[in-house]
Amino acid sequence: MIKAGLNIGNSKISCIVCEYKDPKNIKILSLLSFPAKDIKKNIIVDYLSLTEEIKKLINDSEKNSQTKLNSININIPAVESISEYYDSEIYLDNEKITDLHLNKAINKSIYFNKYENYIETINNIIGYELDNKLFYNEPIGNFAEKVKIFFYKLLINEKFLKNTINLIDKLKIDIENYIPSPLSSALATLSEDEKNLGTICIDLGHTNTSTSIFENKHFIFGDSFMVGSNNVTNDIARGVSTTITSAERLKTLYGSVISSPSDEHEIIEVPYISGEVNQFNQINRSTVNSIIKPRIEETLEIVWQKIKQKNLHNKKIKNVVLTGGGAQLEGIVEYAKLIFSSNVRIGKPKEILQLDKMFLTPSMADIIGTILYDPNDYEVKFVKNSKKNKQKPGFSGFLTWLDQYI
Repeated sequence: MIKAGLNIGNSKISCIVCEYKDPKNIKILSLLSFPAKDIKKNIIVDYLSLTEEIKKLINDSEKNSQTKLNSININIPAVESISEYYDSEIYLDNEKITDLHLNKAINKSIYFNKYENYIETINNIIGYELDNKLFYNEPIGNFAEKVKIFFYKLLINEKFLKNTINLIDKLKIDIENYIPSPLSSALATLSEDEKNLGTICIDLGHTNTSTSIFENKHFIFGDSFMVGSNNVTNDIARGVSTTITSAERLKTLYGSVISSPSDEHEIIEVPYISGEVNQFNQINRSTVNSIIKPRIEETLEIVWQKIKQKNLHNKKIKNVVLTGGGAQLEGIVEYAKLIFSSNVRIGKPKEILQLDKMFLTPSMADIIGTILYDPNDYEVKFVKNSKKNKQKPGFSGFLTWLDQYI
């Protein structure tokens, strides 16, 4: 089976094509990435130009992979998203739990509610409670007095979907799945043990910082906000009065979140903001780092506050994975350890994908996650099965329907 993914970011647009047999048997056929010039702060500034860029990217990907792409998975930013947690409880009188009981609990909940201006991308069960005991697998077959189901729903602002549809409609390619970008990054970087034991994945992107949390193999939180590594670049450019290009170079070559005494003595020449030839200003490395540190601290503190707002800090998750281009900043692992009081590592795409070294970088996590997404992992299976196996018309079928929906 051929799977393809597309990521339309603020700094780059990327497309990946693979031959997919199972999660452990994936062969990458093509992975291309072009600089993005026509999207700023998640707003498309030139539809026609961006459409042509995406068209060229997809055409080149088809040539590289020697395939024809008919459908594609696409990342959607989770900026301005809504994370909603809800539950539903039914009493069983020590009956054996069946899918009909669970469907009855679902129908008592807000599972099927629709929201104005928002599109549901995730609506899944993240846990059960049987007679006040937590349970993370389907409890069908157990006997209980009562059962409570816990749900997580992620709603994406529909304007981002409409923007994407408006672009892709002209390319004659079907969109197979819309994937929240925080989830894509986590899928590309987290191990199965990390998903099971509990891990916070933070993608420090160009314009957006995305957060996802997995626990007990369930995706339990996703969010994005518009602060990214580009803010660090702009801060440096303003702070030392230099060009954006020079500021990006300073961040990449000299930037660090952790300062050392020797930074005071390391002198760097930077061009004036006017761009005058052979005109430079001298600064030391500590000046650069004193600009970078507050922005990184602010970014990680926002992540932590958003986690606290949903009371997820009470789970005391002790694993953090940093990915995205901003994760390559020197000293960020040590600094994140202080803020989250957790084990921290840099997340690169999984080695099982056998990518070229140039693509085994944190900045490629979001696009690679698009081919690892399986919609079956994020839907309620017994609801799906009940739709497939509806009873034939008749009195017995009516009674089954009545029991399920009342």
